Amino acid sequence: MTQLSPATREKLKTVSVATLCTALYKRGLRNQFIQDVHPLNPHAGTMVGEAFTLRYIPAREDLNPISVFQDRSHPQRKAVEECPPGAVMVIDSRKDPRAASAGGILVSRLMKRGVAGIVTDGGFRDSPEIAKLGIPAYHNRPSSPTNLTLHQAVDINVPIGCGDVPVWPGDIVVGDGEGVVVIPAHLAEEIATEAVEMTAFEDFVAEEVLSGRSILGLYPPTDPQTHTDFSAWRRANNR
Repeated sequence: MTQLSPATREKLKTVSVATLCTALYKRGLRNQFIQDVHPLNPHAGTMVGEAFTLRYIPAREDLNPISVFQDRSHPQRKAVEECPPGAVMVIDSRKDPRAASAGGILVSRLMKRGVAGIVTDGGFRDSPEIAKLGIPAYHNRPSSPTNLTLHQAVDINVPIGCGDVPVWPGDIVVGDGEGVVVIPAHLAEEIATEAVEMTAFEDFVAEEVLSGRSILGLYPPTDPQTHTDFSAWRRANNR
């Protein structure tokens, strides 16, 4: 798995998913925001980590009785114990939240192992309890039945689709109170650096707009005075 540098990880924690999507769009990547996935706790803090994936397929009843969980090599259980600290578990649940991708006990185990977060395009059971844990978690909507009723875990750490976004193991996953974006691993450093610069400018613009300034010539900065004012703002704010 690609290792995210501490410096890049810290940069990504300071920027929004929306800003990252814009930086990716500039490079022609228009489908990196995971659709219909929402934070259980919007105030859990920014989630950043390398993708570690789990893939479900439609369950076949004769291969997926409840006794499969007695097997220590069951893909769901194995993934929970192998997802690296600092990584984000990303689950392909076929965009189907009718059965649970995981529940409170498994997510608690990921948290205790130091995993940075968990994302599914399906749903979690025990979602009120997961929302109270100290780990960012994203899903479509709550699910009560076990995954055995509809889903069958089959693959760990392979390319998947999550909310219509392709996710390769090692891609960088960032989540905030709005949603989740996937950054191709080879672009992570340059995207993070650009997003920090974009955020500084957007913070300046927001202050100017709230003080009553027109957006014309300011956003985008077509007026030369905007660049002068921004430079002065950066010096004053150590940005």
